[in-house]
Amino acid sequence: MRTILRVLPLRCQLCHHRLEEHRHAWCQVCDDALPKHPRCLQCGLPTPYDIESCGKCLSSPPSWDSLVCVGNYTFPYTTLLHRFKYQRQYWLGKSLASLIATRIDDPAPVVVPIPMHWRRRWHRGYNHSNVLARSLAKQLDVDCEPNLLKRVKATRQQKGLDRQSRLSNLKHAFAVSAPVPEHIALVDDVVTTGTTISMCANCYALTEPNASTCIVCAELRRHHVNNINHVGSGVIGSANKSRM
Repeated sequence: MRTILRVLPLRCQLCHHRLEEHRHAWCQVCDDALPKHPRCLQCGLPTPYDIESCGKCLSSPPSWDSLVCVGNYTFPYTTLLHRFKYQRQYWLGKSLASLIATRIDDPAPVVVPIPMHWRRRWHRGYNHSNVLARSLAKQLDVDCEPNLLKRVKATRQQKGLDRQSRLSNLKHAFAVSAPVPEHIALVDDVVTTGTTISMCANCYALTEPNASTCIVCAELRRHHVNNINHVGSGVIGSANKSRM
């Protein structure tokens, strides 16, 4: 792969113009044009401007302390994430991680990818969340613990399921397999209803009621995460509201 990259001219993943520098998988013009939206820094939902907690979070906080999100699940994030996740263009993980890293001021000491069951990982060839988490940890100079959380039950894909079906699908799907630090950052590609990260955060909270941050590239949610946050019997107890 390195030999191919030396010989062939690299082109922007979005506009296909030749890249003059290899800092990102896209050119500076496309980078400047990437849409940015203000959000609630706790649940991640769009807001008129960045706020620490929206009204819903104040009345019924989610299962995590804060959420970092790059943008809405619209173009160009849809294109980049689809190539990264389904077309095995895993090298996009470095550039996607750099987008996330610029939005983090105070990183958690440990980054944990959302685990994938070994059957799906074998079929896909890699866990995209793991690739993203490792690259992000390297850029932030923090630890990555891909084995802290395990997916102990094979489940069908969440895509296309309603909220209740997602909850049932992921029941008892995750388990903590190692001692956990006081603050971790859960990393995934997209948050839809918040069910997966909520399940993982709850699983972590049942073991050690400390702080957790959720990190995603894009958001596609129709229902507020408060509808699904108190799954199980544990809720994050820390008041840590850091950006990661």
